[in-house]
Amino acid sequence: MADGFIRWYREAAATPVFAQQSEIFERCGIVLVHPVRGGAVVLDVEGDAVVMQPEELGHLLALRIASLTMNWWFSADNNVIDQYVYEPLGCEIQTLWLDGLTAEQMDAVEAAVLAATRELPVPTRAVIVDRKGAGDPEDWDSAVLYEGDRLPPFPDRVFARDPLAQQFLRSPDLRHQEGGRGLTLFSPIRPS
Repeated sequence: MADGFIRWYREAAATPVFAQQSEIFERCGIVLVHPVRGGAVVLDVEGDAVVMQPEELGHLLALRIASLTMNWWFSADNNVIDQYVYEPLGCEIQTLWLDGLTAEQMDAVEAAVLAATRELPVPTRAVIVDRKGAGDPEDWDSAVLYEGDRLPPFPDRVFARDPLAQQFLRSPDLRHQEGGRGLTLFSPIRPS
C-alpha cells in the first residue's frame, strides 16, 4: 500500500504555467519559497535539498527534459513533496504526497490542485485523490494516458474527463456530479 497522494494529469502547456500554479497554491496557504532558506527546494537524486530561485526552477520545468522532485511549504518544517513528470504523450503529471499532513493540510493541497484545474488555461485529464493510499499513483497511468480499461482500486475521489469518465459512469457503486471545466467528480457511494 502506498502513502496518500494526489495525482494530477494535465495536458502539456504550450507556454509554461508554473508561475501561475505557484500563485494559486500560495492563495491556498502552500508556498514554493522556503520561509527560512529563501528559495525553492528541489530534491536531487540522493534526496538532498538544493535551493534555487523560483524562476530557475520554472525554467527547468519548462525545458521538459527531466523529472523533478520539489517541495511546497506550509511552514519552515512542514512540506508537501511534489514529483513533476513529463510523459511523451504530451501530458504533465504531478504527484503530491500527503503522508505526514493533517486533514486540514490535505484539504488545502486538494483545494490548491482543484483551483489550478479551474484557473490554469491547460486542460486537466484527471485528478486522483487517494488520501489513504489505496493504490499506487502509477497504477492510474494506463487508464488516464492510454485509455486502458483496467482500473486500480477506487480512491477517495476522481475528477476525470472522457474517455475515463465514461468508464466510471457505468459503475453503480459511484456517484458523480459536475466537477468544472469538463471534469466529472466521482466518489464511492459507500466510502471505504
